[in-house]
Amino acid sequence: MTDAPRRTPLYARHIDAGARMAEFAGYDMPLVYSSIIAEHRAVRSSAGLFDVSHMGEVRLRGPQALELAQRLFTNDVAATPIGGVRYGLLCLEDGGVVDDVTLYRCGDEEVFFCVNAANIETDLAWMREVQQKTGLRCDIIDESEQTALLALQGPTALKLAEALGRGHMPVPRRWRFAESELAGLPVLLSRTGYTGEDGYEIYARAEHALRLWDALREVGGDALQPAGLGARDTLRTEMAYPLYGHELERGLNPVEAGLERFLAFGRGFIGEDALQRAHASGPAQRLVGLLPEGRQVARSGYPILAEDRIGTITSGTYGPSVERPIALGYLAARYAAVGTRLEVGVRGRKVPCEVTQTPFFSRKS
Repeated sequence: MTDAPRRTPLYARHIDAGARMAEFAGYDMPLVYSSIIAEHRAVRSSAGLFDVSHMGEVRLRGPQALELAQRLFTNDVAATPIGGVRYGLLCLEDGGVVDDVTLYRCGDEEVFFCVNAANIETDLAWMREVQQKTGLRCDIIDESEQTALLALQGPTALKLAEALGRGHMPVPRRWRFAESELAGLPVLLSRTGYTGEDGYEIYARAEHALRLWDALREVGGDALQPAGLGARDTLRTEMAYPLYGHELERGLNPVEAGLERFLAFGRGFIGEDALQRAHASGPAQRLVGLLPEGRQVARSGYPILAEDRIGTITSGTYGPSVERPIALGYLAARYAAVGTRLEVGVRGRKVPCEVTQTPFFSRKS
């Protein structure tokens, strides 16, 4: 017998709003409320509100918390200012990806990681294994159950938050965070997101999630659209943001994924030697963006073809902002140049496609 999916603190609100629910990473999550395209376009034009409370939060606190984080995290923890956020990866010795995460520098002896929902237990186990091997002294605290996370994203997101903050709230710069209050509730406002739009990821105590959601919905009115995982996926795919389990996994490394800019070499993070070798020699395969012709969507797992199979689609969707099918996939590095003409196998048919620059969408497009 399989365990029933877990529920976030906002489950009742999703049901009340008529969301179509689906299991994701062990949680019963809203897939769509009205339509994926409508929710996607609301985020691009005004604002959308996502429940992402399934994500995990792991805090390192103690005299050697930063040293442990430096070993675990591919980006530079010491160079991250207090109040700063960095994207990076947790890697194995061979360079394979345990998870892609964001790190929050809270103080001289404290950081926390926001980790993917499906990887909470494996990330915790990996952190504790590394701590045991290194003997670095700090507490590793899983705060996932006690934390709710809402993402307020879109061109009007900051104004909506300001209205709810009653004009007395800090406005952190991009990739910064600050403690604040919304609707009288204590929150951590992070100027980050997974959509390509401006906005906040809002951390709050789980018991405050319903009041915070309701207050945001009330102040946003018709200008704020609840958005589900379907729109979250089309938005992130247009930006070519990786999703763990698709573009990243233990059998893939950040060099293949084109994430070298998040590898701060010279610090001794786990996997650094293997990734330096991969960077120097060049990977055998590359993650690329693809534009299939016509209206057919190339889904995850579909083959990428030259004369023979040369790769695999990892994510594919219709991009509402670019009004065409788009896809990400790994293929043999010699075919990765922009403009290369290839084919994708779609339900027994060969659909022409072309390697393209990413992201697929930008504000200048």
